[in-house]
Order: sequence, then C-alpha cells, then structure tokens
Amino acid sequence: QVQLVESGGGLVQAGGSLRLSCTASGRTFTDTAMAWFRQAPGKEREFVAVILWTNRDTIYADSVKGRFTISRDNAGNTGYLQMNSLKPEDTAVYYCAAQTFVLRQRLTTTGAYGHWGQGTQVTVSS
Repeated sequence: QVQLVESGGGLVQAGGSLRLSCTASGRTFTDTAMAWFRQAPGKEREFVAVILWTNRDTIYADSVKGRFTISRDNAGNTGYLQMNSLKPEDTAVYYCAAQTFVLRQRLTTTGAYGHWGQGTQVTVSS
C-alpha cells in the first residue's frame, strides 16, 4: 500500500511562489506516475501536472505551463511542484496522486490514480 503525504501549502500574494512536496512510502517507486491535481470550492478536481518516475517525462495543464514545474528527487520517493507567478485563480486544495503503469492517454485523469494524499491548501491573495 502506498501512502502519500503532502506539505508546503499556504497563503501567498499574487506573483509569489510556493513549493509543494509529496513524499511516498510503502513500496518501491518504479514505473510510477506522480501527479498533482487541484480542486477549488464548487469546482471539479482538475489536473495540474504529472511526472513519470523512471524517465522524468512531464505533462502540464495549459493553465500552469511556464509557471509551475514538477520534479522528483534523485534518491528517494519525493516529488515536488514548484509554483511561481501565482495567481488568485490558482487558489485550491492541491492533491498529490500516484499510480503504477498508467497508460499515457490517462495520465491527466483522476480515475487513473489509486493513491491520493490528504491535500494541502494553497491560497493566493490579490
């Protein structure tokens, strides 16, 4: 069983930066996709970014391209989401998700992931 623990959320002014972390435990992290999703009040959970653990290939939502960077550490099971130039519309609860052997065409969908963190709040003030 995989456990995911997020950290790094908080309150920041527009234009500021935050870095979220997601640490996984419970299994060897190979052939795995780690993704970030977010959910604002009254809205559906939406895809933000994903990284493939083995080859570090990444995909981003159009709304965050050029501002957010997803990465992973070299030795352990921690993924990161560096968020720069934050906007009020980035305000949401951010969730880390992970799953092994995800088909590429499903990487951006919530249904592809069986393991989720508890979420961390990101609030961007204008």
